[in-house]
Amino acid sequence: MEHKPRYKILVVDDHEDNVELLRARLEARGYEVFGANDGLTALEIAQKVVPDLILLDVMMPKMDGMEVVRRLKANKDLPFIPVIMQTALDSTENKVEGLDAGADDYITKPINFAELEAHVKAMLRIKDLESKLTRKESELTDLNEKLKMISLTDGLTGIENRRSLEDRLKEVWSHSVRLHEPIALVMCDIDKFKSVNDNYGHLAGDAVLKEFAQILKGEAREIDRVGRYGGEEFLLILPGTVLDAAVTFAERLREKVERHTFSYEGGTLHRTMSCGVAGAPHPKVRDQEELVRAADDALYVAKETGRNKVIRFDGAEFNAHTESKGNDPEDAEKPVKQTEATTPGSPPRPAATAQGQRATA
Repeated sequence: MEHKPRYKILVVDDHEDNVELLRARLEARGYEVFGANDGLTALEIAQKVVPDLILLDVMMPKMDGMEVVRRLKANKDLPFIPVIMQTALDSTENKVEGLDAGADDYITKPINFAELEAHVKAMLRIKDLESKLTRKESELTDLNEKLKMISLTDGLTGIENRRSLEDRLKEVWSHSVRLHEPIALVMCDIDKFKSVNDNYGHLAGDAVLKEFAQILKGEAREIDRVGRYGGEEFLLILPGTVLDAAVTFAERLREKVERHTFSYEGGTLHRTMSCGVAGAPHPKVRDQEELVRAADDALYVAKETGRNKVIRFDGAEFNAHTESKGNDPEDAEKPVKQTEATTPGSPPRPAATAQGQRATA
């Protein structure tokens, strides 16, 4: 009779002769057998070798089988190990006590080996089924974690996507309100990114986005969140950061990007970035949506007033530009001229709406 894989069985009995007898019988059937003559030794061996099944005598000195099985079943570091209690006491009361303690099966002495073997095979089948179920649950858990990660990660850059950013911002905003702590956002994008795709190809554009994301990630703290908000627009969530500090951080980012040489297959190029910064608590910000809108509006002003700059949502330049527009929400929809060509010598771009200009700037 073959048993694959080779199961490990721990035999626990305070009589050495009983252990050796069962060892000889079980090893002849292909099992790997370990022996123990007391409860403490049994627990140590179980922890060390993790048997597939335990044959456990009830009547033992110092620590009886009932206590051994209780401790085994309470040990969270051990997987499911079926325990067959063996005893000369064939009363219902004793069987119930053993099963209540955590035993999975019961057999009485003197042991009929054919009966014992049947019990062992049955318990090992249960062990196999439980092990398969545990593996499937583990695989399903891993798969769910991977799917969750995919759903919250930008496929191109490997950083967080907009959904993840919005979820995280909701948490950070609630924490900020509850503990009266500051929070700041930096909304930024790559200046003239459309021209990268137009002049060098989309693969070059992808390479620039990946490098840009890593620059942002490298400069952020561990508690900060960095993600791609859409297109070439990125958002950084800075918990516990006052507005002035966020502006300083954004300026450092801007300088680093300005000095950086982006690489793509076939060449290199340079680009700058524009940033809009907003923070709370602030009279202009009542909720997280207004905080995002404030950072986005500040980024828009940075793009409209020359690019490669950091604009704070309550700063003088932001206010001056807003006032020059008459503080009219419809101004954002009015057409503006785009006079800057993507490359020297190329014709001017056609006029576009401010929203369209923003999407391609």
